[in-house]
Amino acid sequence: MNNAEQQFLKALDVKLWASADRLRNNLDAANYKHVVLGLIFLKYVSDAFEERQEELRHLFTQDDSDDNIYYMPREDYESDEEYNEAVNTELELHEYYQEKNVFWVPKQARWEFLKSSAALPIGTEIELESGDKFKLTSISKLIDNALESIETYKIDDKLANPKLKGVLPRVGRYEVSNENLTALINEFSKTQFHNPVHNGEKLDLHSKDILGHVYEYFLGQFALAEGKQGGQYYTPKSIVTLIVEMLEPYQGRVYDPAMGAGGFFVSNDKFIEAHAAEKHYNAAEQRKHISVYGQESNPTTWKLAAMNMAIRGIDFNFGKKNADTFLDDQHPDLRADYVMANPPFNIKDWWHAKLEGDIRWKYGTPPAGNANYGWIQHMLHHLNDNGSMGLLLANGSMSSNTNNEGEIRKSLILGNTENNVPGDLIECMVALPGQLFTNTQIPACIWFLTKNKKGGNGKRDRRGETLFIDARKLGFMKDRVLRDFEPKDIRKIADTFHAWKKGDSSEKQYEDIKGFCYSASLDDLKKHDFVLTPGRYVGAADAEEDSEPFPEKMQRLTVQLKSQFEESDRLEKAIKDNLAGIGYEF
Repeated sequence: MNNAEQQFLKALDVKLWASADRLRNNLDAANYKHVVLGLIFLKYVSDAFEERQEELRHLFTQDDSDDNIYYMPREDYESDEEYNEAVNTELELHEYYQEKNVFWVPKQARWEFLKSSAALPIGTEIELESGDKFKLTSISKLIDNALESIETYKIDDKLANPKLKGVLPRVGRYEVSNENLTALINEFSKTQFHNPVHNGEKLDLHSKDILGHVYEYFLGQFALAEGKQGGQYYTPKSIVTLIVEMLEPYQGRVYDPAMGAGGFFVSNDKFIEAHAAEKHYNAAEQRKHISVYGQESNPTTWKLAAMNMAIRGIDFNFGKKNADTFLDDQHPDLRADYVMANPPFNIKDWWHAKLEGDIRWKYGTPPAGNANYGWIQHMLHHLNDNGSMGLLLANGSMSSNTNNEGEIRKSLILGNTENNVPGDLIECMVALPGQLFTNTQIPACIWFLTKNKKGGNGKRDRRGETLFIDARKLGFMKDRVLRDFEPKDIRKIADTFHAWKKGDSSEKQYEDIKGFCYSASLDDLKKHDFVLTPGRYVGAADAEEDSEPFPEKMQRLTVQLKSQFEESDRLEKAIKDNLAGIGYEF
């Protein structure tokens, strides 16, 4: 994405969010997001449908290529009227849209219908495609009718969009005024999604790509507005990007057992796009080699994720329903190539008697009062014999010895002879800086585990080795309370990991750096009693030499301090004079 496209999207983000937030009034962000994201989804499916319709119209009417099997010759019809009617009829055949994975949008859910109907007086009767009459009692009912029709519309007694059944929100329950909903529709209507231009430059961005970006941006903004609750469905984009960049999932089955709104899957999709030129593949074709599997217990978040995938055009399997990952595994037979997750930290009330003796606890039974090692083992259970995984956990997971956690961690390293399972699973541990998350101030880390350290496919034999990275000093404060990673920070961490994994085949050779990274042996881990905190291994960075002689430094600092004292006195006198001038002398 070039600079003009980035500037266009950034300006669009700010403009649309400001408009949407202004119209929120007193509605809670947790509820308002369903209204706004529902409208963005309607705009997306309608624009994608319209783009395909325009493409089809050209194919039907223009014989400008030898292999255009869609062409409808004008001479086959007696009049222009008959020809145009035939073209319009053909444009309404759903097969043309399904073959390009475009959702079928009934006429009453198309954006132009929504926009024109929203401008009508309340109480107007509107004739629908079916011939039925729809009475416009409120704008929310108009929107809900559109969402309902997309979910339930049938062609030949089969749902036209089965992936969306039970997924889309309804806005009527949130009591947003007709005026504000109409204003939102108008705001999205006047925004340039088709053939965008920035400062006179035509941009290579499609409407659906822009709306996918807007959807993701709004998810992040709503997560910030909701604070702790928002963190349940949204992981900071830079952290998700870091994990994806380190795992490099170019193809295979990708699984997230605590998927939230599906951020890891979106980031994986972007990863494939971003590396297309470097790896010399077609991004659209490469995407076909990724299969997405997810699970989420919260019903509204499960729907957000499904909408997020639909907007991105990502095929997905999120199970038959929202469900508890531990108690109702929606993918019991899945063995994934990559597992990525940000599960809730330190869940206390996760245990159930039916989990006792579960097949997943090959390295030891997790404590009933903390799910951290439950998540690790659940993910390992769903990893195939060559698979790799990355998950975010609280820092305490690296060192806790309470309630069997220390023994489980030791078994992950040494193996568990009782259950006949191998160890040496931990590939890399990354300590993160604080203040990265909207929903918690608990310090976090990333665990990277793999079932194959033997090497091959450009990787060296890493058996008996674990990489530790201390990234606590990286990043920047994006505002008063939140820290974030810059792209250079992500590159530094990911490049270090890849150089360590690839050895001599890497363009950049790995080396231990004090205070940042260290390649530890099994003996190192034993020496630290299997505690996995990176700071214990990487040590402290060398202090920078201060070449300024002490007497000269003191002289310079004394002069500087004297100048600051004088400035302080001047400001104090000016304030007193101003107060005296308005009758407040002291």
